[in-house]
Amino acid sequence: MNSIKAYVPDVEFYPLTFARWKDLENLFGPRGACGGCWCMWWRLKRSEFERLKGSKNKTALKKMVKSGQVPGILAYSQGKPIAWCSVGPRETYPALERSRVLKRIDDKPVWSVVCLFVAKGFRKRGVSVKILQAAVDYARVNGAKIVEGYPIKPKKGRWPDAFVWTGVPSAFLKAGFKEVHRGSPTRPIMRYFIKN
Repeated sequence: MNSIKAYVPDVEFYPLTFARWKDLENLFGPRGACGGCWCMWWRLKRSEFERLKGSKNKTALKKMVKSGQVPGILAYSQGKPIAWCSVGPRETYPALERSRVLKRIDDKPVWSVVCLFVAKGFRKRGVSVKILQAAVDYARVNGAKIVEGYPIKPKKGRWPDAFVWTGVPSAFLKAGFKEVHRGSPTRPIMRYFIKN
């Protein structure tokens, strides 16, 4: 691997506040990261998501951020937004709560990482691992004891980037997560246990 390409200088992480909204817009671009999602997939009923896909999802997320909610964190390199991670208490993601494959495995309170988006020029350079570690730190500061992730393990070969927006197991393992359950062959549930 080319060591220059692998190096991402000066990576910093910040919670998404309304003051940083334009940075998220720039990172996600006109398609809202992927197909008009705007990171609303896990926050809405499927029928509602389809109805709002695109600019209405963008408006819904913007309203959430403007109200003071923090739906995740942004990564920056040299002042430019390069990655996004949606992280928060599991109950803030109603679609996740309804999932059969990713259903709760116990009654312990967890924070969930449900989305990772890395700008094209920064993929395969360790940014996912770094932002997962930052998500754990952010959850810790906010009182979490367990952070949970739901990566996709391709059956064979490599999947297009658009299909692995919940991350891949190898990135979670490198960030210190451990697999704790598997509801299907391709969907492990992984946890990071925060020590006091």
